[in-house]
Amino acid sequence: MSEHPYTTLTPERILDTVESLGYHCDGRLNALNSYENRVFQIGITDSAPIIAKFYRPSRWSFEQVAEEHHFCRELAAAEWPIVEPLIHESGVSAHRDGEFTFALFPRFGGHAPELDKLDTIELLGRSLGRLHAIGSVKPFSYRPHLNIQSYGFDSREILLSNDFIPPSLRQSYDSLTVDILKIIERRFKECPYTSIRIHADCHPGNILWRDDRGIFVDFDDCRMGPAVQDLWMLLSGDRQDQITQLDALLEGYEMFHDFDDSELSLIESLRTLRMMNHAAWIAKRWSDPAFPPAFPWFNTERYWAEHILELREQFANLQEPALARSSGNY
Repeated sequence: MSEHPYTTLTPERILDTVESLGYHCDGRLNALNSYENRVFQIGITDSAPIIAKFYRPSRWSFEQVAEEHHFCRELAAAEWPIVEPLIHESGVSAHRDGEFTFALFPRFGGHAPELDKLDTIELLGRSLGRLHAIGSVKPFSYRPHLNIQSYGFDSREILLSNDFIPPSLRQSYDSLTVDILKIIERRFKECPYTSIRIHADCHPGNILWRDDRGIFVDFDDCRMGPAVQDLWMLLSGDRQDQITQLDALLEGYEMFHDFDDSELSLIESLRTLRMMNHAAWIAKRWSDPAFPPAFPWFNTERYWAEHILELREQFANLQEPALARSSGNY
């Protein structure tokens, strides 16, 4: 078996690559928590540390990474709260080193937002409304679309074409996902949304709360898709809790951008597609030495039994009335 590309990413290579851009590293190098890419904090002589991100080879083209950065630059120019890549004196932020595309970022600290506070959710709604107002101005040229094929059908094929799912559970997964994807296809046909540039992975872990505002990070998954994709991961709890949170979120959001309530019917479909895509993502990355230790439960019968149970629950949720905002104010 050939070596994984990340095995060539030695400390010496990382520091040499950063220094090739004119930085003077002091030798401190700390790996940060990242699986899809490799991310490091680099000590800089007589200056604050910086963050170096090495994108996974063959996942995105150089043009797709550059387009992600251009979007981040566009947002930063509008004073939207984002940690954008550092721009080199040459005017670019995406760089190449052999098989790797890499970028540098300022170090920025913060903590996860407290989503049990409605004021916090409203503030995040304002930020997302501004994000989508900018994102709707023009489309991506190179970044992909969030769609049922890549997140659903392709994920299903990946999992059924390998040995991760135990034989005793393969038929259950096979038949269940056929039924699930039929419903999701119907839901998407019933909601012809406008696709805009979105973050696409807007979970609380990608928001740093600092100085009474949320700063957004990691646009690695940005793509074209429905606006609601950036909203639903900020909702939690039972149905009434989610309605209350949704009211607060949209109260802030619609200060800056209109929201089409018909997109709320896509929430459970998007949640299900994310679950299927996440399982396939781990399967695709299993040859990466970082994955088996990080996800030791993935190839166990217990995991797949629980995963299928969760998909059954989603199958039921897909047939329930869609979430809707309340008639009153939060």
